[in-house]
Amino acid sequence: MRLVTDVDCSAWEPTVRATLLFVVVDGRVLLIHKQRGIGAGLINGPGGKIDAGETALEAAMRETHEEVGIVATGVREAGEMRFEFVRGMRMHVTIFRADGHEGEPVATDEAIPEWFPVAAVPFERMWADDELWFPHLLARERFTGWCTFDGERLLDARIVAG
Repeated sequence: MRLVTDVDCSAWEPTVRATLLFVVVDGRVLLIHKQRGIGAGLINGPGGKIDAGETALEAAMRETHEEVGIVATGVREAGEMRFEFVRGMRMHVTIFRADGHEGEPVATDEAIPEWFPVAAVPFERMWADDELWFPHLLARERFTGWCTFDGERLLDARIVAG
């Protein structure tokens, strides 16, 4: 088992930089049924890898448009997570919250969008750490966190609000 305290945070460098963007409107959150890539088969927010020369915000906006066909509005950075996988991948994810959108979500080969009531987010079908930081996103509390995973199995997590 690999604990967060086992990770040398001072020397930690990500192998992947990525984003997630959650649109929260009228007591509902837009989530996707991920069709391919990391986390395929799980539910998450739109997002993906940051391309060279892109900011995290630009990547989040691009990925959201590519995956579900909308333009997010009222976007603010909500937090950041660092993930250490036992097989070597280290991922830094910047997480955004949007308070609106232009257009209607559509399914693509990458994602099938679905609105969920914020009181009924399907955490049992998401990455195990989401349930730990998602309340901070909904409460508009900035958060940071570290998680260790073995594949899709959460080994340890530390989430700090503020």
